[in-house]
Amino acid sequence: MKALVTGGAGFIGSHLVDRLMEEGHEVRVLDNLSAGSVENIRRWLENERFEFIKGDMADFETVKKAIEGVDVVSHLAANPEVRISSQSPEKLYESNVTITYNLLEAMRNSDVEYLVFTSSSTVYGEASVIPTPEDYGPMEPISVYGGAKLAAEALISGYAHIFGFRAISFRLANIIGARSNHGVIYDFINKLRRNPDELEILGDGTQRKSYLHVSDTVEGMLHIFEHFRREGKTYDVYNLGNDDWITVKEIAEIVSEEMGLKPEFRFTGGVDGGRGWKGDVKFMLLDVSKAKSTGWKPKLNSYEAVRRTVRELLEG
Repeated sequence: MKALVTGGAGFIGSHLVDRLMEEGHEVRVLDNLSAGSVENIRRWLENERFEFIKGDMADFETVKKAIEGVDVVSHLAANPEVRISSQSPEKLYESNVTITYNLLEAMRNSDVEYLVFTSSSTVYGEASVIPTPEDYGPMEPISVYGGAKLAAEALISGYAHIFGFRAISFRLANIIGARSNHGVIYDFINKLRRNPDELEILGDGTQRKSYLHVSDTVEGMLHIFEHFRREGKTYDVYNLGNDDWITVKEIAEIVSEEMGLKPEFRFTGGVDGGRGWKGDVKFMLLDVSKAKSTGWKPKLNSYEAVRRTVRELLEG
């Protein structure tokens, strides 16, 4: 297949690009490099099956050009930082909703057959059912980030049903691994490099969430996409995460141990009952039984994924 990966120079996107290239597909990347890096895809730049377009999806003509001749679009371009929900809601709207609308408008008069979208567990908000299944409702995001992802999902579903392409959304748990440049593990490592004796931990440390290594994420996306293609649905949604979860304090302990340090933990206390920031979902565990029913399952649990990620980031 010929694939377009938006945000393909970013964290998850570049790992997806690696797999697609290794499997022999033609791959085009569209990325404005606001969150990604050319270094993540440098190994492919001279490959005849690979094309890189530096461009912003806010520009419709750029998007229109990027989808020419492709069979499938994997749409990963987004602002990945949940924490800016309260400071810059307009940025999250533009980088999650507006660019998705531009992509869909370009696709509706094209020959693109499939759209793969990376959504987020944040669409569920503070779910009363844990583990949370795909059919949970009502959806009530508690951050602008979660709201923007849910809005993008709704647009994709509407366009797919009206304009004759097929689409799948993956609601991702916390995805971690090499090349990540934000998130709790990345923050902890940088804080301890600055001050090995003390580690500031946002919130009360009891926040508990599911973490999935990026290698398991990409494997899951590709495996389930093939299942989706065979199944014949116009639109479908899958959770991608782990069966277990881990607290922020436990992550701090693993990071400290891997760095050979014994810092004093200083908890900020957080907001709204110990959250790290306003809009932070304190407890998140996805029901991944639907994904596992296709034959996929993660190789690393949350604890193993965290430890491997710490080692990868320290080596990188």
